[in-house]
Amino acid sequence: MLLMRIAGMLTAIFVAAGILSYLFTGDKRYLRLAGRVAKWALIFVLLVMGLMFLERVIVL
Repeated sequence: MLLMRIAGMLTAIFVAAGILSYLFTGDKRYLRLAGRVAKWALIFVLLVMGLMFLERVIVL
């Protein structure tokens, strides 16, 4: 779980930096990159949560 927290914090920092970079420069590639990172982080979190749910169901 510690590793997931670290990954979550790094993702949040990266997405915030991408959004701030877009606001300062106006270059849309920073916004697209931040969106891609957020999308893949959300997919990863949903996958891990699904696996944790399946683990609980199998144990019961």
